[in-house]
Amino acid sequence: MQITNQAGDQHQVPTEGGNQKQYLLPFILVTCLFFLWGMAHNLDSVLIPHLKKACELNNRQSTLIDTSVFFAYFIMAIPAGMLIKRFGYKNSIITGLLVFAVGAFLFVPAANTRTYELFLFALFVIGCGLTILETSANPYAAILGPAESSSKRLNLAASFNGLAAMVAPIVGSLFILSGTNHTPEQMAAMPEAEKAAYLLGEAASVKMPYIVLGSILVLVAIIFYFVQLPSMKVTHTEAEIKPGFFSVLKFRHLSWGVAAQFFYVGAQVCITSFFIRIAQQGAGLDEKTAGYYLGIYGFLFMAGRFIGTFFLRYVKDYVLLSIYCVMSVLLCLVAIYGSGIVVIYALGGIGFFMSIMFPTIFSLGIKGLKSNTETGSSWLVMSIVGGAIIPYGMGTLIDMNHDDIQSGYIIPLVCFLIILSFGVFGHKVKTVSE
Repeated sequence: MQITNQAGDQHQVPTEGGNQKQYLLPFILVTCLFFLWGMAHNLDSVLIPHLKKACELNNRQSTLIDTSVFFAYFIMAIPAGMLIKRFGYKNSIITGLLVFAVGAFLFVPAANTRTYELFLFALFVIGCGLTILETSANPYAAILGPAESSSKRLNLAASFNGLAAMVAPIVGSLFILSGTNHTPEQMAAMPEAEKAAYLLGEAASVKMPYIVLGSILVLVAIIFYFVQLPSMKVTHTEAEIKPGFFSVLKFRHLSWGVAAQFFYVGAQVCITSFFIRIAQQGAGLDEKTAGYYLGIYGFLFMAGRFIGTFFLRYVKDYVLLSIYCVMSVLLCLVAIYGSGIVVIYALGGIGFFMSIMFPTIFSLGIKGLKSNTETGSSWLVMSIVGGAIIPYGMGTLIDMNHDDIQSGYIIPLVCFLIILSFGVFGHKVKTVSE
């Protein structure tokens, strides 16, 4: 496998430390992208309870926020790859940033009209931008330097995604959540004019954060346009001809990995999407305090990624994955049957133990694929669609149980059991022929 420039000439990435200075600025810019899409994803956890209130939704309807974003990943994964192949990493990153910004600016008309469908469309556009960004930035960060240190670069960049998991809920709690909640009885007794003004005010609070976010995205896109970036891509030799898109699933461990990633993303989105609501219902916290606790959850997620990376130096990846799955199952039981603040502590613990799951499942899923690696990676990216489907099922279950949020956490519990199966035996590299 070689690194070539966009013109097709072979280019060897230098391994001498002094020659790596040309990659420092591009890597810093790419790392900023990890933070920005982390902000978008983690603001959704604030939007779900907020728009549920502002647009008068049930739990199932509110999870369409997740569906809109993560369904875009499924739709855009392959077109994003084609975009990179045709126009290169730099142009694809700029395109992703601008599409992301358009989605953010669409929050203004959505809020002005308090139209939930327009909010969902804006989130779908954001999801399309995020797909292009993630499909571009992950491999680009990997090749910005020597191949032997690509994993370190990706982990370093991904740590800023974890930072966003802590920052976004705090920003959302400060600028989006009002802290004012009315019971259904109070809403029914409210004069229509007062009720309309209250709901419109709640919807309007999302405008400024997303205007600022959209403006930052445009600014970053301009910076990318004017900064000279190494124009590189990974190509295969003639001996490494890639197989058909579906035939790669003959690798059983990849098929298991796709399933495990589907349920992992679904579980993670379920945990965060209903965090604020379970903190209110199960622990008796007010809306803003619950949002700050979600920020602490994000800190534990980030800390878990660093600590888990350290443990991986001494423990087999599939063993650590299995242990973390067992802990997550036990903590889900606490979240379902516990009461008071212990429920929030359990969810924070789940955040810690979930932190290594996505990259660990990804690396185990593509292990030993050789020339099949890029196709296998595409399947693992597409499996992110679990975040669009599973939370909808959780919201439906909660509505069926008369808004009992805690009962819905049986869904992520089942997800962790499936991931545990992957960690115990599904990760073993074996093809159908074997």
